[in-house]
Amino acid sequence: MPLLELRDISKAIGGLLILNRLSFSLEAGEALGILGPNGAGKTTTLNVISGDVPPTSGRVLLDGQDITALPAHRRSRLGIGRTYQIPRPFVGMSVYENVLVGAMYGHKPVGKREAAAVCREVLELTGLLDKRDVLAGKLRLLDRKRLELARALATRPRLLLLDEVGGGLTEPEVQELLKIIAAIRRRGVTLIWIEHIVHALASAVDRVLAMNFGSKLAEGLPREVLASQAFQEIYLGVE
Repeated sequence: MPLLELRDISKAIGGLLILNRLSFSLEAGEALGILGPNGAGKTTTLNVISGDVPPTSGRVLLDGQDITALPAHRRSRLGIGRTYQIPRPFVGMSVYENVLVGAMYGHKPVGKREAAAVCREVLELTGLLDKRDVLAGKLRLLDRKRLELARALATRPRLLLLDEVGGGLTEPEVQELLKIIAAIRRRGVTLIWIEHIVHALASAVDRVLAMNFGSKLAEGLPREVLASQAFQEIYLGVE
């Protein structure tokens, strides 16, 4: 049984079809990359999975259980964590306090002592331990991205949704990010990663799903999808 399954998901907003009968599944421990041009429906796909927005039609299943009608906080308790393209920290709270919120109210809520241990582990993993007392609002972009990832990891997700965590980073910073993602994968966390930095995503995932106008364009091994004519035409403008 797949960990996650989307069955014929459609999403319409104001008469505009954002997702058009999108279907795919994901096994536990697998990493799926989603590529596509702006407006392809990538972030909307994550929003439907996380419970931020409801689909117009179709079903979302987690471990075979229909979670289509569950709100985001209930899905977090089931083990779905996510980041946002634009980081959303509590800017008036410290890095540690931001991560503590995720640790105490995530997949498996815990007491303060265990939450503190989770926070330290996550801050070490993301390279933020030395900034634990810094206000989140004073962090530079790379560290805000790291904090966004740390907050999601602190919820101890089984499925982690990453929305352009590499956006705006320099190449050395992207390489640092890839090391963190590799460490997350070694822990057995299942990933769905949306990213415009194609070479980075392709190096970190097992499969790639290419989208266009809310529909699946191609799906398979990264090298196969990136080399496909359909992907080259739509994403890179190569005819």
